[in-house]
Amino acid sequence: MTDRSPVILQVLPALGTGGLERGAVEIASAITQGGGTALVASRPGRLLVQLRHAGGRHIALDLKKKSPFAVLRRARDLQAIIRREGVDLVHARSRIPAWAAWIACRRENIPLVTTWHGVHEATWWGKKLYNSVLARGVRVIAISEFIASRLRSEYGVPESRLRVIPRGADPQEFEAGVISGERVQKLAEAWRAPAEAKIILMPARLTAWKGQGVLLEALGLLRSKMGTGWICVLAGPENDRKFSRRLQQRVQELGLEDHVRFIGTCTDMPAACELASVVVAPSLRPEPFGRTLVEAQMMGCPVIGTAQGAMMETILPGETGLVVPPDDADALADALKSVLETDEEALDWLSEKARTHAVAHYTTSLMQSRTLGVYDELLGTRLRTTFEEQTHDR
Repeated sequence: MTDRSPVILQVLPALGTGGLERGAVEIASAITQGGGTALVASRPGRLLVQLRHAGGRHIALDLKKKSPFAVLRRARDLQAIIRREGVDLVHARSRIPAWAAWIACRRENIPLVTTWHGVHEATWWGKKLYNSVLARGVRVIAISEFIASRLRSEYGVPESRLRVIPRGADPQEFEAGVISGERVQKLAEAWRAPAEAKIILMPARLTAWKGQGVLLEALGLLRSKMGTGWICVLAGPENDRKFSRRLQQRVQELGLEDHVRFIGTCTDMPAACELASVVVAPSLRPEPFGRTLVEAQMMGCPVIGTAQGAMMETILPGETGLVVPPDDADALADALKSVLETDEEALDWLSEKARTHAVAHYTTSLMQSRTLGVYDELLGTRLRTTFEEQTHDR
């Protein structure tokens, strides 16, 4: 490695608003603060302005088409970018971009880092081959120990190449007591929340495996277990209209029209967690990480998840939240009742434990620092040290 600042290229399908894309912007910011040059190749998207604000530069490239011919064309495009921009390392965050990057990096003899963000189940050998590119990096980043264990057992990734780096949240953004009353009141009005009502919040896109269906069944049971005095807010985009209509129909069948709100995407999650009495994630399948529960715990808000996947890492059962078996409406209703009826002293204890746990293990700056450390391992640079000096001085 020369004395010039390192050039890091991240590749992903598009700059949308998901966790993968937010992670790319956060790492671009860290690279810039560490003294490097941050490039992102993808389709444009809603986070383009944030990327530019973070000091990154966007290169428009369609890395979404799955045909082998498209992948080969994109590999050539990436080679041209690597040569033109003097790229030292490529970081791939999704499978199709990773295949193109893997080919380009081999041809240009530069290191490839991959991050395994999703569960990516494989029920036949072809899907496993398709997934395997995310296990081929010189360094392979798993976003949880749950994902790391799969990489070890199913893809044979050795410890020498594997790094566990959880995603994170900003403890200055997600801090109880600093959210303005105006922001909280604005949400309360938008949610049509009665002044004394306790709020059950489920922030997730409307899709069957996220568990909105089992939550509605639990709410029907909750009403018989503890009566009213609560509302449930389903905050997430409508990805599946048919599923969304089924949910709304089930609300009517259960007589929960006065208790359930469908609000679409929430753009102020800190205020939402401040307003919520409990944040719930009743996922039917294992989550690879579960950022919303980390954000809620950082706010000191009680959480309920399912006893599987990475939720068994991000939640300390009985200390920072509760876990229940997946697809068990009765257990979920009991957990909701337990949290909603817990006295203030016990809630204060849980709140303090939850924030301490989240801040110790799941901050954005920790994720950024550890990722820069991976780049430094491969390039012999000081990105991490410079980044930590910059952030410590603030």
